[in-house]
This record gives sequence, structure tokens and C-alpha cells, in this order.
Amino acid sequence: MLARLLLALFCLTAWHAPAATLPAEVLTALQSARIPTASVAIVVQPVDASSPLLEHNAGVPMNPASVMKLLTTYAALDLLGPAYQWRTEALTDGELTSDGTLTGSLYLRGSGDPRFAIEHLTALLRQLRVRGVRHLARGIVLDRSAFEVPPFDPGAFDDKPMRPYNVGPDALLINFRTLRFTLAPANSGVRLLVETPDEGLQIENALQLTRGECGSDWKDRLAPRLSADSSQLSFQGSYAAACGERSLYLAPLGADAQAGGLIRALWNELGGTAGSPGAFGVRAGRTPAGATLLAAQDSAALAELVRDINKFSNNVMARQVFLSLSPERPATAERARQRVTEWLQSRGLRFDELVIDNGSGLSRSERISAGSLNRLLLDAWFSPVMPELVASLPIVGFDGTMKKRLQDTVASGRAHIKTGTLEGVRAAAGYALDVRGRRVAVSFLVSHPNAQAAQPAIDALLLWVARQP
Repeated sequence: MLARLLLALFCLTAWHAPAATLPAEVLTALQSARIPTASVAIVVQPVDASSPLLEHNAGVPMNPASVMKLLTTYAALDLLGPAYQWRTEALTDGELTSDGTLTGSLYLRGSGDPRFAIEHLTALLRQLRVRGVRHLARGIVLDRSAFEVPPFDPGAFDDKPMRPYNVGPDALLINFRTLRFTLAPANSGVRLLVETPDEGLQIENALQLTRGECGSDWKDRLAPRLSADSSQLSFQGSYAAACGERSLYLAPLGADAQAGGLIRALWNELGGTAGSPGAFGVRAGRTPAGATLLAAQDSAALAELVRDINKFSNNVMARQVFLSLSPERPATAERARQRVTEWLQSRGLRFDELVIDNGSGLSRSERISAGSLNRLLLDAWFSPVMPELVASLPIVGFDGTMKKRLQDTVASGRAHIKTGTLEGVRAAAGYALDVRGRRVAVSFLVSHPNAQAAQPAIDALLLWVARQP
């Protein structure tokens, strides 16, 4: 309690500290990118200091992009606890006969697991087979009632509805609703392998093999199209031979179609049968009261999942965790926002400018200031969940979204930094070590049409911190 009171006093002092001149190397990088300093906000403060080492536009609200995940994951670790787990259940309203027939429906009930992948679904279905279930007489019902979310348009954000990062939240999110494909040059054509099982989806490969460079935009030259009845996915467009073998992840199907195709394929692989020959009903619905629990699959602990969220900036997982902060079920975004606001206030953190949309940063409306980010980082440093939060952040020069940044420099391996990027937005926040090994909180927000060129300026700041005596 004393440490928190001292921290609050330090932050109040810091808030009124005069603005400092930006380091010359940072200014040079911003000028090269044609980004005015008015479009930049920076706060640098040693975690044991009473005032910032550097402060510029600290109170200006800006879009933090994926840096918003720092708030979501810190709140989740503190409110839910690092050991928190989600449970996905298999239940029935029928009986299991001596020949392995389940006379009622099989209900799969989700609780919002952020990472319920193929292997976890397979393990759950295998539990059913081990317990003697062979034939599903009335098919499967998908219960997503733990979340109450409005209709979601995956193409609304950037008109790329099949990109996995645009998948919406789902209490029974299975395998991130994605299909994995492998593409590779083959003779005069393109080889297209479907890595994710899906019973019933037909794939048409009409890709053209081309010469020239692969380029960072190779995905944009593919043109996948889904038929109106979701039964066929066709690939038009081109693929450069120089790309070699690449993995492609797409989310072309709706929730029911994707879950149904995957469940049917896995159940068949496990030797199970369902319905009449050739029929396997999978539909959305609710689990009736009094249903009998047959099997359950627990998620990994939250402390493990936040590593995926922050190191690889997983938007879908962040949205799942954010909704899980709702104190009531069904969970809603509004209830989650209210709980985060109340949690911040309970810690003496009042961010009047804060705007939370979905907690992932994949939003045009989310806002926070560099000053508030700094206060959040300082508060987290003195929190019992600090080790889990810091360990979840990308290590400069080593992993996650910072793996290729500042390698073989004085900052390499000496900073844990969460990054964020959207069109017109570039952001970074986290902790770095100076020359003496003192831990320093760093917040850097850029909001400008040239923001994508701001990376050298952020790197320059991290190098400047690493060289501070």
C-alpha cells in the first residue's frame, strides 16, 4: 500500500513536469519521416523515479493501436489472476446406449477460450470416444451464449473480411475460425494444400504462377472467393515462384460453417458416426437446463495466453480476454469497459481521455495518452502480476513483433516492448534497461499520415534509453 501511495505521489509530480527537448537522434528520424513533433507523444520515466526523464505531449489523447493490449492484459491478469482458465464442455440431454449411441443432442458449450485450437477440439472429441460415445443420433449444438455480441462484419475495418485478424469474438471460438493453406511453385503451376481438415468444403485452385519478386504484398495478389452457399472456396489471382513455399491463413467461413466442417472431419477421423448416413447436423443453440456433462477441456492458464496476445499481437485473443472481464454472463463489451474503468479507479488511475472499444487496439476509436500509458506501466511494475505482464511483451531483437528490430545493438535483449500499428498510427510501450541496469518505462505514440515511417524514430528512442548513464 505504501509503495502504491508513493507511486501515486510520483505520478502527480510527473504530470506537472515541464516538457523536455526530444533527443537529437529522435528528432532527426522524425524529420526524415516528415512527421511533425506535434503528432508525437513520448514519456520516458525510470520506474523508481519521481518524475519523467523525458516528456512530450504527454496529455494528448492518441490512438494506441495494439498497445491497447497492455491495458487489457494487465487488467485481466490482475482481475482474473494468472492461473485463470476457460472451460469448453460437452453435454447431452439424452442417454448413452450400450452400443455407443447418444440418443440426445451433443452440446458444445464455450466460455470464451481465446485459444481453443484443433488439438483442443480433438482432445475433447477423443474424450467422448474414450467414454464410449460412437454415434451421435441427433447431431451437435454449438452453444455460444456466454458472450452477447452484436452482428459482426469482418470486412468493416479494412475491407479484408477473410483475414484472420478480422474474426469477431465468439464464446465458442474454434481454431480462430481459420483455415491453413500451403502454397508452393509446382512445375508451371501453383500447388495448393489444405492443411486444416474441413468436411464438405471444396477448393478450386486457379492460381497463376508468375515470375518476379515475391514482395511483402504477396497475399494481396491472391483472390480467394467463397460461393454463396459456402460450399466452395476458389483461388484466383497470381503467386510468384520467388515466394517459394508459404503458409496462408484465411477465415472465409461463418462460425457455424467453419465449426461444422471441422467437427465433422475430426469426428470421422476418430471413428465416430452421426445422424443418418451422409448427414451430420451441426447447428447453433443453447444447452438446456439439466443437461449432463460428458467431458470438458480446460484452456491454458491466462499467464500463458497473454504471451501469445502481446508477443504476436493477436487481436482475436485480446477481444476474447476483454469480453471475459465482464462480471456477468452473458458477457458484453459495455460491461467489460465498465469493469476496466472501475478497476483503474480502484488503483488510483483516472484516465479521463481513455476510450476503450474492443480492448485489442484494432479500432479507429480507441484513445489513450502517453501520460496515462506511463502511469499504467508504473502501476504495473509495482503489481504482483508484473512478472507475468513483462514476460508477455516482445523482447527487442529476439522474439515476437520486435524480433527483427535493433538486433546486434546496445538495446538488443534489454527491452520488453509492445508495438502497435494501424494506418496513420504507430505506437510502442513497455520497459527498457539503461546502461546501469535501471528499468525505464517507455511510451511512444504517433498519429500522422506518415506514421508507418516512424519506426526509426521509435528505435532511436530505445537506443537513447539504452545509452543513458
